[in-house]
Amino acid sequence: MISLTGVRKDYSTEVAIGPVDLQIPEGGITALVGPNGAGKSTLLTMIGRLLGIDEGSIEIAGCDVASTASKDLARIVSILRQENHFITRLTVRQLVSFGRFPYSKGRLTRADEEIISRAIDFLDLTALENRYLDQLSGGQRQRAYVAMVLSQETEYVLLDEPLNNLDMRHSVQMMKQLRRAAEELGRTIVIVLHDINFAGHYADRICAVKDGRVVEFGTPDEILTDEVLTRVFDTPVQVVAGPNGPLAVYY
Repeated sequence: MISLTGVRKDYSTEVAIGPVDLQIPEGGITALVGPNGAGKSTLLTMIGRLLGIDEGSIEIAGCDVASTASKDLARIVSILRQENHFITRLTVRQLVSFGRFPYSKGRLTRADEEIISRAIDFLDLTALENRYLDQLSGGQRQRAYVAMVLSQETEYVLLDEPLNNLDMRHSVQMMKQLRRAAEELGRTIVIVLHDINFAGHYADRICAVKDGRVVEFGTPDEILTDEVLTRVFDTPVQVVAGPNGPLAVYY
């Protein structure tokens, strides 16, 4: 479980995150949704300890994020931020191998190599593993970064807008692979998404964030309603019945 208690981050007298009290259960996919600037990515980076908090506490699997040693935390939770810019020219396999650093410290064992290969295979990158990142399409490159995170083999995986710059086909493909990771690999995935319909279709739980606070938390059926989405996004939303569940329509 990921537990946030009284979490607060102050930027100015007008801009702040929190206080946030939130419990994300173990297993499945939890999607963080909300308007631009709501604080979704900030919340995720605080959970992953890439950003400090000013007040409160965050625990992952019973470990206090602020006080747990980095080497231990890196075996519990992995995080992928939006800004994925490696200056050094890397192949797909070299990139994915970075996920093993908390265990190998750069000296890969045969077991590490097997885990790297499994992550590459899982994201359908085997034919591309010796290609350089700058030779890949945006969708292929994004899959490589997710493979790197999965190769870290943490129970908890945090992903900040992994669908950025992906077209519809690649977005669907990515969400299907994350769904498989949750179900087949037993990962607990927390993901920031802009598209509420992707959240509704692929997530087990949706956490709606607005003005730096969690305003709704529940199942897709509980969150995908006219009243809730209109209030969260400050624009008229109608939820209609789709072939695979509810769909939000903006007008």
